[in-house]
Amino acid sequence: MLILKELHETIDALTAEAYGWPADLSDDEILERLVALNAERAREEAQGHVRWLRPDYQIPRFATGKAAKSGELALPETVVAIDAGKPAFPTDRTEQPLSVEGILIASGRPMAAAEIARAFKRGGKRIEPRVAEALAMLARYGHVTALPDGRFAARRAA
Repeated sequence: MLILKELHETIDALTAEAYGWPADLSDDEILERLVALNAERAREEAQGHVRWLRPDYQIPRFATGKAAKSGELALPETVVAIDAGKPAFPTDRTEQPLSVEGILIASGRPMAAAEIARAFKRGGKRIEPRVAEALAMLARYGHVTALPDGRFAARRAA
């Protein structure tokens, strides 16, 4: 077990060094830095700057047009790197229950179908019936709990 612990510590130290971070960061600090780094890379890619890990292999296979030559992606002006707003309600009915459950879990409190519907972009009355269907299905399979007052609660992880 000591060898394994030593190997993990070596990997952690080398990874921190590769990122240019102190080796003594807490898990929360590492997560914060990774989220910030991910947001920065998304902004760069939206502006056309892609950091290829294996350019000789990736550019011919995945880059198109100018991106293959200049490293720029051909993106329309409307592309936004990160949308901090509400999520879009999926058009695919198989994805809708997962999205509904995600909103319920993220809220951390019981919610009614109307409230969940308003948590989506262009949501509200238009999608409320589909949200209600998704909630009924999630309750049927034990993913959420239907409360007597018409709200639903996410199942707590053990």
